[in-house]
Amino acid sequence: MEHEVFVPVPVDRLREALADPARVARAVPGLQQDAGAEPIAGRLKVRVGSHSVTYRGSVRVSGQDDGSYAVEGDAVEARGTGAVKLALTIRVREADESSDSGSGSTVTFDGTASADGRVTELPSDAVASAVGRLLSRFAENLGVAAEEPQEPEAMKAPEPEAPAAVPEPPSVFETEDLTEPVVPPAEAAHARRTMIGRSAEEVDHAPPRGRYAPVPAPHTGGANSALRWAAPAAAVVLASAIVVGRALRRRR
Repeated sequence: MEHEVFVPVPVDRLREALADPARVARAVPGLQQDAGAEPIAGRLKVRVGSHSVTYRGSVRVSGQDDGSYAVEGDAVEARGTGAVKLALTIRVREADESSDSGSGSTVTFDGTASADGRVTELPSDAVASAVGRLLSRFAENLGVAAEEPQEPEAMKAPEPEAPAAVPEPPSVFETEDLTEPVVPPAEAAHARRTMIGRSAEEVDHAPPRGRYAPVPAPHTGGANSALRWAAPAAAVVLASAIVVGRALRRRR
């Protein structure tokens, strides 16, 4: 099998693209890459005439000493038992200046492929046409990928900053004042002046003064005195009424 495609891209650009597995994977037409798999691995649907066959497999591209690239791939049918293996050699050279295509590169595919399963039941000319169409689209997509700027290396993620220190809540022993209240200097001086010249016994039994003096109970002597005089007076009036009542009954 041999196939040749003109690509309007310089040779150096195409070589850089072939050396980048990510851009090679983007160039494969219809490839659905598997997450977490090799750069060139996944599902590929190949249309042959009015039929289509879906394969799952992988492809490896490696540079050779002579400047060519070796392509090795294997795949199996997603719905069937058929399998395909291929071994290709890709060569890139400058296109002839005398050609009508203009400046660019010529990509040549040369190699062999073996297959079994559904593809062997299809016409050979339809299979060859489908393979040539697939290689042409791959070369064209590779030229587009070669014109794209190469993705820069992922920037190193900044180290997370250390969390800010959270102040510890104050202890109850720090917020609660367990010491005795401090007596103001004026009251202390007044207490010293009142104790001078008094005996120890008088000082011990003296009632507290100032802020520690007891609050006197409200005076209730007037109300109690009125109640004590009102009760006997009421008794006298009641006895007089009884005596007058009896005297009036006897006269009648």
